[in-house]
Amino acid sequence: MQLLIKQRVFSWSDTYDVYDQYDEARYFVKAEMFSFGHQIHVYDKRTGREVGSIHQKLLTFLPKFEIVIDGIPVGAICREFSFFKPRYHVDFCNWEVEGDMLGWDYQAYQGEKQVLAVSKELFRWGDTYVLEYSNASDEIPGLLLTIAIDAANCSNK
Repeated sequence: MQLLIKQRVFSWSDTYDVYDQYDEARYFVKAEMFSFGHQIHVYDKRTGREVGSIHQKLLTFLPKFEIVIDGIPVGAICREFSFFKPRYHVDFCNWEVEGDMLGWDYQAYQGEKQVLAVSKELFRWGDTYVLEYSNASDEIPGLLLTIAIDAANCSNK
């Protein structure tokens, strides 16, 4: 299964439209405009219900983001110090994340099994990510992971 995450270029805050492999709108992602740190909300496009959110923790050396699914805090994503490629500690879903030096292509693993793969499409207007996963229950956590890593990479610039 696949999601395409497209950032809106002309927006005052981080805003994304998320489409499935059939090019149907699935989710809408919007960041709060006037907040300290990233406060990002994910809404189901069909119902308008919030399905998840990402809240940046302030006063940390490296970016840290708390993940909330259906109103329940389920863990956090923390960028780890590394020299050659970005690494993230993910303390939910028992996932470990590894990516390339720019953080544009990365995979999440549960043990030795690859759970999802994220790649950034180049030569697009605005950031565009392709999220590939095999288990439907990984869709929302994978989407939140992708948005949080994008926010973490943005926070370090």
